[in-house]
Amino acid sequence: VQLQASGGGLVHTGGPLRLSCAASGTPADYYSIGWFHQAPGKAREGVSAIDSSDGSKYYADSVKGRFTISRDNTKNTVYLQMNSLKPEDTAVYYCAADPRVTVDGVGVTNYLFAKWGFGSFGQGTLVTVSS
Repeated sequence: VQLQASGGGLVHTGGPLRLSCAASGTPADYYSIGWFHQAPGKAREGVSAIDSSDGSKYYADSVKGRFTISRDNTKNTVYLQMNSLKPEDTAVYYCAADPRVTVDGVGVTNYLFAKWGFGSFGQGTLVTVSS
């Protein structure tokens, strides 16, 4: 699968952005999809994910209540609606796909029980939140 993230940009604190992750090569609903972010000087970390089989969703504590993940299988696209953005949300955002990842309300793990163990990543899109 090939993934392309888009929708990043500059937004003021409290504003919204919607990121898109377009999949090609294989139907997106075959994969669980995850969104990650990587702030300058920090490690990449998982933000939200949606399961391939039942659509279960998971959100990191830092974004719970502000971000919403969804998928449109007719467009082979997964979205991340980000509301009430904060300066600390500034990062490059990546989407990732893996058919062997399970998502539920507790966490995101792959078949080796590795947390956020996605195999395929797309190029990122930069989100900058100004204070």
